[in-house]
Amino acid sequence: MFTLALIGRPNVGKSSLFNRLLGRKVAIVHERPGVTRDFQEAQAYYGDMPFRILDTPGLADPETSAAHPELSKNMQLQSEAAIEEAQMVAFVVDGIAGITAFDAEIAKFLHKKNKPIIVLINKNDSKKALLTEYDVFALGFETVISVSAEHNLGIDALYEAIHPHLTFEEEVVVKDRPLKLAIMGRPNVGKSTLVNALFGEERLLTADMPGVTRDSVSLLWEHNGQKFELIDTAGIRRKAKVQDAVEQLAVQSATRTLQFAEMVVLVIDATIPIEEQLEKQDLGLAQQIVEEGRGLILALNKVDKINHLPELMEHIRNQLNYQLAQVRDVPMIAISALNHQNLEKMLDMVLELNKLWNMRIPTAKLNEWLPFMLDRHPAPAVAGRRIRIKYMTQVKSRPPTFALFCTKADDLPASYIRYLSNGLRDDFKLPGVPIRFIVKGIKNPYTS
Repeated sequence: MFTLALIGRPNVGKSSLFNRLLGRKVAIVHERPGVTRDFQEAQAYYGDMPFRILDTPGLADPETSAAHPELSKNMQLQSEAAIEEAQMVAFVVDGIAGITAFDAEIAKFLHKKNKPIIVLINKNDSKKALLTEYDVFALGFETVISVSAEHNLGIDALYEAIHPHLTFEEEVVVKDRPLKLAIMGRPNVGKSTLVNALFGEERLLTADMPGVTRDSVSLLWEHNGQKFELIDTAGIRRKAKVQDAVEQLAVQSATRTLQFAEMVVLVIDATIPIEEQLEKQDLGLAQQIVEEGRGLILALNKVDKINHLPELMEHIRNQLNYQLAQVRDVPMIAISALNHQNLEKMLDMVLELNKLWNMRIPTAKLNEWLPFMLDRHPAPAVAGRRIRIKYMTQVKSRPPTFALFCTKADDLPASYIRYLSNGLRDDFKLPGVPIRFIVKGIKNPYTS
């Protein structure tokens, strides 16, 4: 598929253009330079013609990278990798700031790449804009287009420039569509290291400091014939600790990921005291994953650095079953992302949980099972009349969702629904899967 890479200095508007071409907000946008740190990829369309876009961290000016030289170097490598992968490069410059000495250096660098180059003068709708297309021709590129990502100006001209490289593709319904697997957790627990280990290369930036990942980055990947869309997310801290505006955007991007993910691996750090690991923040994130109806797997990372692993895992299991009672027996595995320990087993657990998440139970089996549950523990009485549960059926999967038909539906206690939910989990072998109930009322035949 034709791939377009967005290249330029930090803060010239590459992520804004990325979002504009996609037609939705994917990349985090902020006035602070250097917010994007990994190159982000997504599929866009021009009519019925698909193409791929790469948003990059930006080629860093050496004079501005002294604070974090290793991180800046890695961001540079990410941008260079995107250039190599693309069939065309859009070199984005800032129409307000004008052409800088570093823009000229980037132009020299791009001339050596022997690829089609388009120069995009972004922010060129402002009265403060300094550049004209003629000013930019001095950089030595033939195609120069004035655009405004914020106000959707010049985007049609950009489409016309890439149109000759696009091909029409009929929409094909693919049965083996990618399984969307999100990697979540607090900052610096090893999420990006885990994604790199699964992907087989240093595709994402990692560093021994929190907050390296900001955008939720999606990677298409295949393992043993199963296609995955791996989604690495920013570390999530408690709201009270999140004061920085960019970190707030990163956390919002991570939590939005739950709306699109199917399975979630929640990574916790085995080297941190378990009392801190199971504080409200981690349990709150697990609760949020479950409430969104996503399959949850707990990955205890960095276990190569600890002793007494069985006792630690047993303690975590007991705490989870007590404090996350609505989803008992969440699948849990000890891993080392750095040493690639138990990653195959973790993926097997993901695939098994996905099967359960997609499971459908025939209505006949459910209504053979229901009377045993009612005999064992009858529904409670309300105002002297017992709630009569008539029948149930599964109305959807992903996650398994059941409709329960009864009298006095509004009065059926949540505790009784939990009783039925736990019975389903035990009798139909659904460990760790979120289960939802829809309670629907029917008229009591003993009332007029």
